[in-house]
Amino acid sequence: MALARVVSFDGVSTDRVAEMQRDMQDEEQPEGLNASEMIMLHDPDAERSLVILFFENEDDYRQGDEILHAMPAGDTPGRRSGVAKYQVAHRMTR
Repeated sequence: MALARVVSFDGVSTDRVAEMQRDMQDEEQPEGLNASEMIMLHDPDAERSLVILFFENEDDYRQGDEILHAMPAGDTPGRRSGVAKYQVAHRMTR
């Protein structure tokens, strides 16, 4: 079963999101991250963001979690306010 790492951030400005979008367009994932997908949600009025990373298995999740915990705070959207691990019970795309 796939796993998702869901991270919430506070203090995420629209300018910061635009900056991250520009940076991520030309960059690859950090080496060893192995996320199969990433989704970033942003609430500009509340200046909050959720980042969801999907991993295909427990080993990839564990390795990705270690890499992401080691990232400098300046590489994140804002102040990290929570991290949770979920099993992906159902996924549908159109």
